[in-house]
Amino acid sequence: MAMAMEEVPPMDVRKGVCFALFAYEVGLAIRLDEAERRITAMTQRLRLGRTRRGPRYFEYRPAPLRVTFEADPLAIGEFHSGASVDVVLYDFGAVSVTYHLPLEGPFSRLLDLSEVLYDNVLLLADSRSRVEHLLATIGEAVERPSISDSVEDYVIFQVEECTPALAGDELCAAHARAIAQILRCERLPLSEQEVQDALSCRISFGMDDATVIDWNAGLLYGHDTDDERAVLEFANVELLEMRHLDQQLSDALDQAYEALTRRMEGRFRWPVLSDADKPRIAQLQVDSAILFERVTNALKLVGDQYLARVYRLASQRFHLERWDAGILRKLETLNSIYGKMSDQAATRRMEVLEWIIIILITVSIGVMFLPGTAGH
Repeated sequence: MAMAMEEVPPMDVRKGVCFALFAYEVGLAIRLDEAERRITAMTQRLRLGRTRRGPRYFEYRPAPLRVTFEADPLAIGEFHSGASVDVVLYDFGAVSVTYHLPLEGPFSRLLDLSEVLYDNVLLLADSRSRVEHLLATIGEAVERPSISDSVEDYVIFQVEECTPALAGDELCAAHARAIAQILRCERLPLSEQEVQDALSCRISFGMDDATVIDWNAGLLYGHDTDDERAVLEFANVELLEMRHLDQQLSDALDQAYEALTRRMEGRFRWPVLSDADKPRIAQLQVDSAILFERVTNALKLVGDQYLARVYRLASQRFHLERWDAGILRKLETLNSIYGKMSDQAATRRMEVLEWIIIILITVSIGVMFLPGTAGH
């Protein structure tokens, strides 16, 4: 029988960190080598740390650039952020900003922190300001720079030690309701179905660890969980890119459909004029396809099946496969519209050539009957 909520013994966090992640789309691509050179030139003034190394089981293509800014702590309700902020730049045009908030005290306080972090205006404004400042620093290293209005945020609660010490399964069994409320930022007690759903994407490597992945937040329990955190960070960035690409393709389809409708319903136009929409549609098509390939092939997990399973669970919770399928459908539709536009342009060229030939033949015949042209 499940233990009643009031019967669950209290638990204290002795050592832990909360990571608040904010992912932004900043351009078509980032030349990381050029960005690193520009950041290095500014190191003394900005006091930045840099690394291109990733977890040993991670094979990034290419490796992202991680920058650590020294920062004044921010007051987040009763909590305070750390004295540094991590910013990670990805070659496919994404930037992830991470704030660190030390955890210590009753486990139940994590719900208070979850509530205050949900759509936190202060962190949203500060993260966007840091991204803007960074883009100004790296300048032309970003191709077609433009910070998107949308942002993908995610919270990771990393608990290394607690009192009393519990195994991973014991923690998830005894504190299932509390964990579900923390991950879903819900003050009211949740139903059994909701609790089960919140903890459905759970995985453990050993007896003393557990990783719980939900759509709004994740819980990492145990020591040495930095690799799992890196997987969740990348999955959050990938979700941002999928959402951005999906919207970009929706806009491209609207423009392509409008152009195709004008061609079908409009009056006759010369082929040169009617071809004006094709380069723009083709560019949208190519940009979207390249971005999709860059994102989906950016990370490979080699030699560690456990991390691969962690990534699959994150993909499942974030519905990345559905986003992929939707994007592929839109790419195919855009390709079909572009093909129809090309066919229409070719047909119009043939019609124009036919009319030119008819006019030339008519003129040549008419000239023969003009006075003074007989015999010439």
